[in-house]
Amino acid sequence: MFPLCAIVATAIFPPGFSLGSPVIHDISGLVFHQAFPACRSKNPFFHLLVLIIVCWVSALQATSAHAISSISIEADSIESEVGSMRQLKAQFDLDGKVSVQGQLKARDDLQWSDTSLECARLINPQRGHWRCQEGKLVGHNMQLPFSLDLTQTNTGSGQRYAVQLDLKEASFSDAAGLRAGEKLTATLALEAVQNHRGWQWQARLDWKSGELFWQPLYFAEGGHRLVASGSWGNGTLTVSQADLLLDKVGQASIGGQWVNGSLDGLHLDAADLDIATLYPLLLQPMLQGTSLDKLELEGRARLKLKVEHGEVRSFLLDLKNADIEDQDGRFALYQINTRIPWSYEDPQVMQFSYESGHLLKIPLGQASIMADINRYSVTTSQLYLPILDGALSLTDVSAARVGGSWHWHLRANLVPISMPELSQALGWPRMEGKVAAAIPMVTYSGGNLVADGDLLFQLFNGDISVSGLNMQTPLGLAPRLNAHVAMRHLDLGDITRTFSFGAIEGKLDGDVRNLELSNWQPVKFDASLRSSPGSYRKKISQRAVENITALGGAGAAAAIQRSVLRFFSEFNYKEIGWNCQLRNDVCQMSGVEYTPQGYVIVKGSGIPAITVMGYNHNVGWSDLLARLKRVTEGNSTPVIQ
Repeated sequence: MFPLCAIVATAIFPPGFSLGSPVIHDISGLVFHQAFPACRSKNPFFHLLVLIIVCWVSALQATSAHAISSISIEADSIESEVGSMRQLKAQFDLDGKVSVQGQLKARDDLQWSDTSLECARLINPQRGHWRCQEGKLVGHNMQLPFSLDLTQTNTGSGQRYAVQLDLKEASFSDAAGLRAGEKLTATLALEAVQNHRGWQWQARLDWKSGELFWQPLYFAEGGHRLVASGSWGNGTLTVSQADLLLDKVGQASIGGQWVNGSLDGLHLDAADLDIATLYPLLLQPMLQGTSLDKLELEGRARLKLKVEHGEVRSFLLDLKNADIEDQDGRFALYQINTRIPWSYEDPQVMQFSYESGHLLKIPLGQASIMADINRYSVTTSQLYLPILDGALSLTDVSAARVGGSWHWHLRANLVPISMPELSQALGWPRMEGKVAAAIPMVTYSGGNLVADGDLLFQLFNGDISVSGLNMQTPLGLAPRLNAHVAMRHLDLGDITRTFSFGAIEGKLDGDVRNLELSNWQPVKFDASLRSSPGSYRKKISQRAVENITALGGAGAAAAIQRSVLRFFSEFNYKEIGWNCQLRNDVCQMSGVEYTPQGYVIVKGSGIPAITVMGYNHNVGWSDLLARLKRVTEGNSTPVIQ
């Protein structure tokens, strides 16, 4: 049982005035008391509004005979599902001025806020026509100047209502900071006609100026328009036709149906959209925290969408001469032209082409792609993606959306690419030769990329294999990579010439086990670099000796026959070896063998004999990289003994 709430209405008369009643005479006011048992209804202000209008109309009808000057109404409290009001006071002057004050608290708010509603002039120019001029709704963090025009007519079959609301530089915000508006100027016109089936309505919203933030969307300015019509009845809202204009973005035709507040059907057709303005306005806020939240886009797009019984049944996305570029430089595609259709009922064929682009700074050439789409799967037998003077050939490509996430697999071969061009594009030192690769089945599922087999590369006239490759969120904000790398018979001459280290002739084997990268930076590995077994020419230049010595820091030295140093520019060596175990940004180093003083990095052979020693076992990884940079730039100062 809901408690009663008392609403009191008082009509003010001149002193000494008589109503002509045989019971009450010579009063200066008349008090009406009414208790409403439904103050906790879904429409809590309905009964109050009825009383206000009844009193006001009655006063107007009585003015000629009774000279009533004002009406006041008070309510202790009113409660609803969305909030509560208390200490409500309303004042109505017969010159048309209306004011209402009280305290308001939304359902989720903890504090009451003072709220007032004023209308400088409320007029009734003709029967069924009401107009409020210079109105203002003021509350906590809310200033809403407005004017309102309401017309009610009888059509014979039902009632017709026409409402026009004008907002003039309105401002508001909520306590959580999730919704706010500033200097909003807009006009809403609504017309509704009642019939035996419910209501037929049509509406027009012109948002002329002002800013609006409605988490996560932000509109910096107005210029937008919505014109719509439809019906309402039996819990079903139908939008028969709606035309939406987003300023500087484009137009869309929309229709839909909502049953008991849930979307049941929708159709949308936006024929010509500017994606440069569409992305920051609507797409970017929805993509926050993903790998697509920092893009620059250009071009035009068409979008069609159909929803039936709450499920997407078809869509079409066309891009025309579009450019997509990641602001962090991870990828870009230019002059994209696509036709991507999808249907739940029928298989479709997707077309996708671009003129150029890059992936992780690796340049991409012109490509045209076709693929089969069957509900939630995409397949194609082969993709050929030009890269510089080579290409990436993909086969057995298949992708499917299962359980709300994407899963895909493919095989790949890297057609030989010239290293000089590739190294220049990546900002690396110039490398000679070509690189080629064979990539086995690669699977992506749940944000993880796994290679089912070894990735094989040919580089520096040797072989490099990557096994146990596992990547988490490879295009995300913090990608992680785990792998083992094995290098065999790499040409030390090609390597040292590439990195300006000083000449070393020979072959190099290496293993980098337990490699772990976070955001493409090493955080853990067990590395071992050593001379390849076998018989081949083994020479090391004086400059290479000096640079290896400099990498060891102040405690490193080259033990060499000083007397002959000035006569030789290169030396024989028997073996080279260097190991690093990286943990917590510290590299624990060792070499070919240990000595009482440290470890051997280069073990000499022949005359003159040369041995390069290392004495620092623990070196900061960041410090080691800085030393390597100084060495390759020729700024090292070695210690020679």
